Amino acid sequence: MVISHGCERSNNKSVSVPTESPELDLEQADRLASLPLACIDVVYPNKLGQTLSDSTQLLPPDMLHPAFYGCFDWHSSVHGHWSLVKLLKSFPELRDKEQIMESLRSHLTAGNIAAEVAYFNREENRSYERTYGWAWLLKLQEELRTWDDPLAKELASNLQPLADRVVEGYKTFLPKLVYPVRVGEHSNTAFGMSFAYDYAVVSGDEELMTMIRDKAVSFYENDQNCPISWEPGGFDFLSPCLQEADIMRRVLDARAFEKWLNRFLPQLSDPDFELTPARVSDRSDGKLVHLDGLNFSRAWCLNGIANTLAGFEHLESAANEHITYSLNGITDGNYEGTHWLGSFALLALKSTE
Repeated sequence: MVISHGCERSNNKSVSVPTESPELDLEQADRLASLPLACIDVVYPNKLGQTLSDSTQLLPPDMLHPAFYGCFDWHSSVHGHWSLVKLLKSFPELRDKEQIMESLRSHLTAGNIAAEVAYFNREENRSYERTYGWAWLLKLQEELRTWDDPLAKELASNLQPLADRVVEGYKTFLPKLVYPVRVGEHSNTAFGMSFAYDYAVVSGDEELMTMIRDKAVSFYENDQNCPISWEPGGFDFLSPCLQEADIMRRVLDARAFEKWLNRFLPQLSDPDFELTPARVSDRSDGKLVHLDGLNFSRAWCLNGIANTLAGFEHLESAANEHITYSLNGITDGNYEGTHWLGSFALLALKSTE
């Protein structure tokens, strides 16, 4: 991994911009893979977030969610599985390859996925993990379906019923959503639609693609001058402004997207544009460490724009700076961050390629 480190910056003074993009090499891949491997089978501590109908549903996490019980909560377990698939797919020579393959096989069995589907089918759980966890489940299935490997084909077949259940959830929910959720945490509508749209493209689901495209346009087409200077909020791990841009670059052609972006975030076209990485004051606090995630998600959104539009390459420097600030902190031993931040770092690093 090649990183040129800068110093931290205050609200008014910027750090030196990294001269080279952070690279995802084998050493870094082994490091990132160690994070979900360390928690994928850890049952406690666990945040269930479930609605109970009666006392019979008071069960241990690994009985309620036999596939996705580790790494503190359901959605973190899901994107931990995604990280392992993505890293193994990109680096077949991973140090812990055999352990990763065994973990994936033992978790993503047909029986375990059937139990997960049954949980989602309970009346009281229809909105469980909507839409953040849904989005990550589809991202995991997208990764499996685009990997030409016998293990991937086996796991994708096992996981498909849950992916189908999540798609059904989107198709039921989105038509009823009158207003988008514009926050910097889990329920952000733009984030949930972005990953779902990627899956719809890969799976050839024209109905879901059209539904997401139509909703994104109806929600965001007329937005102007997004107040990115108001960001971040204290607990954000997503940028409301940049996540909106991230879905719009997917559903609009490049010319229409650039026209829209110049109304929505006109400052991004300035070659001297700067965006201060979010400062994390306490990585042992589960909410405050969200800001490391924000730095990574900002980076993949900025790089997404730079990769889509000519003349926006300068955004890569801001993305590099955000990655650099938070990358070393994700393995600092604080479970509040290590159980989930590796996935965000991986997405950010992949966006630099």
